[in-house]
Amino acid sequence: MRSGLVQEEQGRLNNYAIEPKMYVMAETQTGFTPYAEKLNGRLAMLGFISLLVLEAVTGHGLLGLLSQLQ
Repeated sequence: MRSGLVQEEQGRLNNYAIEPKMYVMAETQTGFTPYAEKLNGRLAMLGFISLLVLEAVTGHGLLGLLSQLQ
C-alpha cells in the first residue's frame, strides 16, 4: 500500500490523501440489465402503493381526483 508521503526539494514531507483507484467497466451496459430491472420494479411498486394511499385518503382514484381539479 502506498504511504502518500512526498518529499519536497527542501526535504520537508507532505502528507497527501491517497485517492482510490478508479474502476471503469470495459463494456458498457445498456438495456435490460439486472440493475435497471430492479430499479424499474421498485419504482413501479412505489407508484402503485402511493396510488393506493391516495385513494384511501381521498376516497377517489387518480382519475376521479384529476377530474375534480378542473
